[in-house]
Amino acid sequence: MRDKNRPLQAATVNDISGFGRCSLTVSLPVLSAMGVHLSCIPTAVLSTHTGGFQGYTFRDLTQDIRPFFEHWKKEGFEFDALYTGYLGSAEQIDLVSDFLTAFQTDTNITLVDPVMGDHGKLYSLYTPEMAKGMKRLCARADVIVPNMTEGAYLTGMEFKAHGHSEEYLSEMCQRLMSLGAKNVVITGVSPAPGLVGAACHDGKKMEIYAPERVNAQYDGTGDVFASVLLGALLHEKSLLSSVKLAADFTRECIARSLKNNVNPHHGVDFEMGLWQLGKTILDEGEI
Repeated sequence: MRDKNRPLQAATVNDISGFGRCSLTVSLPVLSAMGVHLSCIPTAVLSTHTGGFQGYTFRDLTQDIRPFFEHWKKEGFEFDALYTGYLGSAEQIDLVSDFLTAFQTDTNITLVDPVMGDHGKLYSLYTPEMAKGMKRLCARADVIVPNMTEGAYLTGMEFKAHGHSEEYLSEMCQRLMSLGAKNVVITGVSPAPGLVGAACHDGKKMEIYAPERVNAQYDGTGDVFASVLLGALLHEKSLLSSVKLAADFTRECIARSLKNNVNPHHGVDFEMGLWQLGKTILDEGEI
């Protein structure tokens, strides 16, 4: 049982972009605002993220991943949650599997965001070997957070951009859990025109939360959603309550960004909502 007198501790493996709100530049401030001390293993350093920018610099840090977590292990560090994001090669996926072996316990949470693709297509550099490796990581997760594209590829189901029926979503959740994940949260769910949100399954039942869609698309929203979701789960909120908080916060960020004419490739303006997020998560009672 966690010592309530110490801060929540989480560790994440992800890349960092010097410009653009995504990956570590999202996870660090969001989880910090939610009262979580986040330790980071950077997989790569880029001048910008790769969406909508040309000529960006890229420094691969694959060879540093194992020394990072082996040092942590020697120091005796322990974490309440382990969080994996975008992984750029089969080697990185294997290294992250070893990282999980080193730090998973019976009481901490492992959240895997299987960042593989979007809009019905895998990312251009994603290989079949990497897809198999991602399935193995999902098998070790307490929670996985695929979008509709990733859910379709991980399960072998037909991708549908919208019109997601309960039957279709239930089958996808069941197939994802058959990989080994204990809880599933599928993002980008659109059960009816004008609605978008998420479907979640805790192994007992599926629930859907799909508020009115803000008519805009921004890079990095998946990282915002997953980070808020993990923060809420660490504060012992239910899966559905955590999904609602993550979806509502992400939606508010998109609406604020649209109102302020933020460039979609710059990511959403989440910073102005962090104080309210922290207040909400730390208030007593249900969200």
